Amino acid sequence: MSPITMVEGRRLSLTNLDKVLYPQTGTTKGEVLHYCTTTADALLAHLADRPLSFLRYPDGPDGQRFFTKNVPPGTPSWVKTCEVPHSTSGPTRQVVIDGLAALVWAANLVVELHTPQWTCRAPGIADRLVFDLDPGQPATIVECCLAAQWLHARLAADGLDVHAKTSGSKGLHLIVPIEPAPSERVTAYARHLAVEAARALPDLVVHKMTKSLRPGKVFIDFSQNSAAKTTAVAYTLRARATPTVSTPVTWDEVADCTDPAQLTFLFSDIAPRCAAHGDLLAPLLDPARARPLPGAA
Repeated sequence: MSPITMVEGRRLSLTNLDKVLYPQTGTTKGEVLHYCTTTADALLAHLADRPLSFLRYPDGPDGQRFFTKNVPPGTPSWVKTCEVPHSTSGPTRQVVIDGLAALVWAANLVVELHTPQWTCRAPGIADRLVFDLDPGQPATIVECCLAAQWLHARLAADGLDVHAKTSGSKGLHLIVPIEPAPSERVTAYARHLAVEAARALPDLVVHKMTKSLRPGKVFIDFSQNSAAKTTAVAYTLRARATPTVSTPVTWDEVADCTDPAQLTFLFSDIAPRCAAHGDLLAPLLDPARARPLPGAA
């Protein structure tokens, strides 16, 4: 019989809490739920008012994985949803996590949490710009950090505030708070900078997804600024061999990185980091920190 717990006045049935999800570390589903509850303040802040896409991995990262944007079957009626426009199929509905009870419900499904760069209030109008820096073997996050520093300086020259987090996988995410702008315009600007970076750093960076171009280099993926795309949210666990987390990092940590292990964080690392640094991405939540996007390139 599944245990029933009360969270913010909601009855939740939590299943298979002893199930090992990450065999390399022996991490159980119960530990995953505990991580989500103890990191809830930071997680909820970055999930607020954004439609969720789930990468579900109920049997762990070695089992079946599937991506869904639609509201999962059996979702409780009290879980908030929002209507999301779709260019071909018409509007759909997606989950919005607005409190601890909804977060625990989602965590019980065993999911990575992904959001777009816009909120439910203004679909397709981005308030963030993102770059996903993805290393092609044998390049690692070390090379991503070199590319990130170039982008940091370039974005700062355009008057923009830049924040970094690990992807929780192989690479690095750069996130920029911006005054609301159409996703198409944000994508065009991001593409312009990716092309500029590839020209400035031809031995390090590529801006095209072509696989043959990517070994040993950092692919600057600007496409996640598209209204239809999503990015792993800060503090989400990832479906990797070990329970890694998409973790905010300081620019000093980026500059000092000489080994991938320096920027690999497990779920057990997050509470001490939050105690030491607070939420390094908190400035993203302050509208006063947003700056206008430069004119279309």
